[in-house]
Amino acid sequence: MQPTNRSRRRDDDDDAKSDPEIDPTIPSIARVYDYALGGKDNYQADREVLDRALAIDPHIPTMAREHRAWSRHVIKWLVARTELGGAGIDQFLDCGSGLPTMDNTHEVAHKVNPAAKVVYVDNDPAVVTHGRALLEDNENTCFVAADLTRPAELLEDTKVAAFLDLDRPVGLIQCATIHHIDRLADQQAVMAGYVSRLAPGSYVALTHVHDPADGSEVSRLAQATEAAYHSTNATTHWRPRAEIETLFDGLEMVDPGLVPLHQWWPAGPLLQELPPVYHIILGGVGRKPRPSSG
Repeated sequence: MQPTNRSRRRDDDDDAKSDPEIDPTIPSIARVYDYALGGKDNYQADREVLDRALAIDPHIPTMAREHRAWSRHVIKWLVARTELGGAGIDQFLDCGSGLPTMDNTHEVAHKVNPAAKVVYVDNDPAVVTHGRALLEDNENTCFVAADLTRPAELLEDTKVAAFLDLDRPVGLIQCATIHHIDRLADQQAVMAGYVSRLAPGSYVALTHVHDPADGSEVSRLAQATEAAYHSTNATTHWRPRAEIETLFDGLEMVDPGLVPLHQWWPAGPLLQELPPVYHIILGGVGRKPRPSSG
């Protein structure tokens, strides 16, 4: 199955001239994801990344849509979440938000709570341009151009500090972001930087590509897909579950824990066996505990 046919081929040379910050010869994860979802804001280098993955498993675009659905489900759950008579999460920091598409974080949150605040973060020039245009007239959202791998700088950014009350619980969205950091130790340091600065009662939603490293069909698919990505200079790193779980250190996992996306509070029973590609990305939600009164 190919990506839905809404993609059009952009003129890479003309676009590069119109925006010198955009290099169409270097793949952008945001644009690869856009292509997988059938978007139009992608270049030949981006399409090549996904096309190589498609040659390994044609269900890859399905996973992009599954990932978007998971994010939508989690955000709805967080906004509606109530504990001890309190309100649900009403402020979000969406890191590596990607190009605007349907059901963006603020759109999902505002269906439940129109007053919810959402800050989007990305350092891709195309994403920043599109995001700011989309949010120009929305007083409850803003877009920050920043590096998500520098949590201290990001959380101290004047726009972020003015828009979010970091003394109150925040919903941190790290969907398909951390697995683009090369070393596990660096991934852990980035996540620890966020968790240590979040207020108790905050939630972290995180997804990461998964290789069970057990010789199974899922593992072979994960390794082949990773090799395809790396052959195009797209840095994405598949990891075993135990390593991904360390990214939630300092948090209490919300049931059902770190699982394939379709297993996170499913809407109903699974009526058919899903292909292995559904198991090469895991998602989970963790909550920062409140200090013990003892």
